[in-house]
Amino acid sequence: MNRGSTFTIASALTGALLVATLANCTGEPTELRKPKSTLFIGVDASGSFRNSGHYENALSFLAHYIYGHINELGGLEKPQAMFVASVGGKNLHEPKSFHPIHEFEGKEVSQIETELKKWFPPTDVVTDFNPFFHEVARITKERNLVLAPVNVVIITDGVPDSSVTGVKAGAQELYQKIDLKPLEYLSRNVTLRLAYASPKVGEQWRAHVPRYRVRLWTVDADVMKGWTAQLQPGTDLQEQSKFWRWLRDNVDFRIRANK
Repeated sequence: MNRGSTFTIASALTGALLVATLANCTGEPTELRKPKSTLFIGVDASGSFRNSGHYENALSFLAHYIYGHINELGGLEKPQAMFVASVGGKNLHEPKSFHPIHEFEGKEVSQIETELKKWFPPTDVVTDFNPFFHEVARITKERNLVLAPVNVVIITDGVPDSSVTGVKAGAQELYQKIDLKPLEYLSRNVTLRLAYASPKVGEQWRAHVPRYRVRLWTVDADVMKGWTAQLQPGTDLQEQSKFWRWLRDNVDFRIRANK
């Protein structure tokens, strides 16, 4: 046997050994396993969202959403890490507290909803998306979560506020100033989902918010407020297959990468 043949056989054996080493207890190679995602949730607690009439409905939905993901109900994935924070404040650029997944684990839906209402009363004066996105990026990098997909879900009317006199909230130039750059290269897969925005506001985000790699998905308020109709009375949440399917198809919908 010549040296070339020996080298080829040795290389093949080394490759096989590497694959076997990487295999997990189920026999599936580690490199083929899908990494668990990181979930960031933003809550719009501004007066404008309260006045939209969707605030109570939204927090109730969010409690179910968090509970479903943490307990992996209806095919939902439990994130490797989860953080919930406000996207508003008394002033622009106000620091946010990000509540980790541990504060929700082991709690029932009603308990989660109570906590959300306590943390995010609808008394914020402004909706300020940019500081929230910067904090998402900081936490992702500091906790070394950059290898997994990053999902950002914001419960909001989607209307940005202004710090400039004479510029009304929701003006086109304010959408153009929403800064998604901190999210662009956090992960190979970064998805931003807005729930409870109006069709017009959703279009403003799609048309005027600069983005390149971030995938954007919006769900209209009229669609979101119908989530309660998907629940079967007298049925445990573990058995609410219709609701969990609705949630996967409408809120957690998988979006293709931007071309």
